Amino acid sequence: MKPKLSPEPAEKWDLLRNPPEFSLVLGGPLFQLLRRAHLADDALMMVRQRIMVITLLAWLPLALLAALEGELWGGSAAVPFLKDLEVHIRFLVTLPLLILAELVVHQRMRPLLKQFVERNLIPDNAMARFNAAIASAFRLRNSVLTEVLLIVFVYGVGIGVVWRHFLALDTATWYATPSAGGSTLTVAGLWYCYVSLPIFQFLLVRWYFRLFIWGRFLWQVSRIELSLVPTHPDRLGGLSFVAGQVYAFAVLAVAHGAILAGNLANRIFFTGATLPQYKAEIAIMVIFMLCLILGPLLVFTPQLSQAKRVGLREYGTLAERYVREFDAKWLRGGAPPNETLMGSADIQSLADLGNSYGVVQDMRIVPVTREALLRLVGATLAPIVPLALTMMSLEDLLKKLMGILF
Repeated sequence: MKPKLSPEPAEKWDLLRNPPEFSLVLGGPLFQLLRRAHLADDALMMVRQRIMVITLLAWLPLALLAALEGELWGGSAAVPFLKDLEVHIRFLVTLPLLILAELVVHQRMRPLLKQFVERNLIPDNAMARFNAAIASAFRLRNSVLTEVLLIVFVYGVGIGVVWRHFLALDTATWYATPSAGGSTLTVAGLWYCYVSLPIFQFLLVRWYFRLFIWGRFLWQVSRIELSLVPTHPDRLGGLSFVAGQVYAFAVLAVAHGAILAGNLANRIFFTGATLPQYKAEIAIMVIFMLCLILGPLLVFTPQLSQAKRVGLREYGTLAERYVREFDAKWLRGGAPPNETLMGSADIQSLADLGNSYGVVQDMRIVPVTREALLRLVGATLAPIVPLALTMMSLEDLLKKLMGILF
């Protein structure tokens, strides 16, 4: 069944029988434009076509214009186009990853609402609030005004402030030459500054807005008194499917690692910097990604903590009553003469009760696993690891790795 592009009004949704599919990416003016250009469909397929067209629009004109100006490989610039690792990583690696992440996140999140309903986490008297949270998320996702404001932000802040003052190299490059009044953009630099970079930055900040929608939706759901079950074997009261959504953002974490890797590579190769100088920047990027992806899940911590406290109290009371009856029956002579201990169901019931209480004790109040944390850290650092070769040869690096492993 294809997902609906424009969801029906919340009051028309039948959440109990046929809940809508949840998607952070199926909406907005750009998505509609891509559909009309036959670069996307209702299931967000055709990802290769989107990657090819958008990547070539951002990168290919730069190569052609740089070649016409004689700055493709040699020329007077200290950083000619083909030697600019940052621009190639940005447009040939990171940009495709940002587009690919849309498909991954969409496919992973589609059954989210159905899981809430199938696990009976939303009480009947809270269905209206759950409907409202879904409708609000879809309205934000489809907002025309939001994407217009994102474009204004990209040109006003992303290009005018961040790139010009913090990211652009302070040396002669294929896109700009130093002058008395600052830097003067070349013809290729004009396309880079006003077309290629805005495309990239728009796709990036739109992801931040989608993550805002995701966090806001989870916060609204967390305001509902969920029917959490302390003895659920997932140790999260039944919410493990929400915690599992962090894996959908692994591609986005790799993309951010690639952004940093490209920026560091240029500074290492063209300004004489070394990788250890940027330990703080690498740590900040890792922390940023963990907060961005794992942070929204923490809104469920109060309810999980409350469910665990109630579960320990209630199952503790039940266990107290059972073990006293067990003690009185089997240790204080209360068992009937014709009932034997061997084969008695009481022993198994005692063990089952102990297991249930153990599950409640092990219930996590933070819906983040160590595996998820390590995977996100690894995904973020993966593109940066090859820069270690700037500090030592590949042979020395392999020897050190073998020494650590073996």
